[in-house]
Amino acid sequence: MVDEIKKEAAALSGRLVEWRRNFHRRPETAFREVETSAVLRAYFEGLGMTVKPMAGTGLRADLQGLPGGRTVALRADMDALPLAEEGDKPCLSENPGACHACGHDGHMAVLMGAAEILARRKGEFRGRVVFLGQPSEELPPGGAAPMIEEGALEGVDSIFGLHFWQPLPTGTIGLIAGPVMAQADNFRITVTGRGGHGSMPQSAADPILAAGQIIVALQSVVSRNVDPLKPAVLSFGTVSGGTVYNIIPNEVKLSGTVRTFDPDIQALMKRRLAEIAEATGQALGVRAFVEYEDGYPPLVNPPDSVEFVRRRVEALWGSGAVVPFRPVMGGEDFALYLKNIPGAFLFFGSGDGMPHPHHHPRFDLDERALAPAAALMASLALSFLAGQP
Repeated sequence: MVDEIKKEAAALSGRLVEWRRNFHRRPETAFREVETSAVLRAYFEGLGMTVKPMAGTGLRADLQGLPGGRTVALRADMDALPLAEEGDKPCLSENPGACHACGHDGHMAVLMGAAEILARRKGEFRGRVVFLGQPSEELPPGGAAPMIEEGALEGVDSIFGLHFWQPLPTGTIGLIAGPVMAQADNFRITVTGRGGHGSMPQSAADPILAAGQIIVALQSVVSRNVDPLKPAVLSFGTVSGGTVYNIIPNEVKLSGTVRTFDPDIQALMKRRLAEIAEATGQALGVRAFVEYEDGYPPLVNPPDSVEFVRRRVEALWGSGAVVPFRPVMGGEDFALYLKNIPGAFLFFGSGDGMPHPHHHPRFDLDERALAPAAALMASLALSFLAGQP
């Protein structure tokens, strides 16, 4: 069975590349994945599945095998990033200001390939396979929560997902039991002062000076408040204020992100961020107003599910396919599925010859990873339905 799945996936290589490039040319950002969703829906319906729309542009497609058995779900995220693409790839975004710079186009192609392999076998397995096309993974609060609310996991016993990963060699698998990806929060700080002429700073309350001090002071949260043996990140992403070189503005706006694996550390950083920003602003005669938004929770892989995936990977490619891998501080709303049911999230190497990281305007993935990834997802579904632990 393993060799047959690998051969069928390899035979789909050309179509997988075509599907991926078509998605790549027509990227759509969070909750705007109308054309993308329509392509997936038509494909799943063409394979004889029932398809239910959910979460606006999302969908759930059900492939029914023989009566009885369990239900397993496979998920792919659909959204692109609001980013202008650069480079000379074989295909480029045709939608200005949007591009698949994180690999979601590949995730959808893999979901389609796995669906085709499994649809050919629906008379050979008991149970059901659910295919989830999820909107808005990139933009909190994300698409997983409304998908779950509208029944994405109804009757589902386990779920699996993957992320193509540029830092890993093509075809290798990064797999971790326990915390895998961080809680990804974001914050905004509005620093309000009193504007004036740059030549007379004594008559103003300078929000630019205060904003700079706030940025520097907040770096002490990780270095002086968090246990150094526990990972935490506080980074600023935007600074905006002022209109001309000789005017002290009334207001400066900052934004950034907090990343942790531990809820207690997350609560500590949230509290200290507000305390330090507000006190620093007060000391410099301005007002600092903090808005904090909890993001996706940490993604935690159950050990039993990870061991199940490891055995399937080794059955396909041997023990060397699973490589050493460390948790990453990125966020992923697949975490919400795993808070409801067992499953696993894995990283599939696609980095050979690809120097640019995720979310870079020149990001690309090694398309040779598409077929083996489809084989793995199909194998996980079949093995789970066959009752393997």
